[in-house]
Amino acid sequence: MCGIVFSVRPARKNFWGYSRTDTGVMIPVKIEQLLVSKAGFVVLLKGLEDRRVLHIFIGAAEAQAIAIKLNDVDVPRPLTHDLLKSVIENFGAELVRVEITDLRDGTFYARLILRKAGSEVEIDSRPSDAMALALRCSAPIFVAEKVMDEAGRPANGEDDTSPEGSTQHVSEDEARAAKAAALISKLKKDLEKAIQDERYEDAARIRDELKRLENVH
Repeated sequence: MCGIVFSVRPARKNFWGYSRTDTGVMIPVKIEQLLVSKAGFVVLLKGLEDRRVLHIFIGAAEAQAIAIKLNDVDVPRPLTHDLLKSVIENFGAELVRVEITDLRDGTFYARLILRKAGSEVEIDSRPSDAMALALRCSAPIFVAEKVMDEAGRPANGEDDTSPEGSTQHVSEDEARAAKAAALISKLKKDLEKAIQDERYEDAARIRDELKRLENVH
């Protein structure tokens, strides 16, 4: 199983709630904000006791997944990270924590720590996917102290939340709009496939649904 390492290594916590693992001291953080900058989507992680902040750029799809959960937007069908959560739970495991472990050549690295039957499983992950899953599993997020030392910055106020100097929050309306755009894109692909397969009744139904969504949005 590529990328999976089994271990039994309970983490130790000190007085401040920091966790020590094989990557050194891990700093507990929370997702403070999801921002949109000129360079793309940015997750702002803030230390719970450390008080420094860390900016991580992520893709649009992962930003949508995070925004939907942050804004408690209901979705009619499970998205990718909802599906992964269900798979983990149905196999009798739990997501214990997410760790952002390294920063190499401008790229952040993360891993999921799963526990099943008393053993821990480490799975390599992109930070964006790890954070989206952590939100759904109510799992804590940690950042390696060496990563925070290298890329973190003091949380001095609102102006420090922007790595590019021009950001805005992803609102609930924007999250809903992103969800609708994703659904419209999927329906367009379904329509093309239905026409190719000569399923014209299905194509007509999909076309009507597309018109309804496009008129609304």
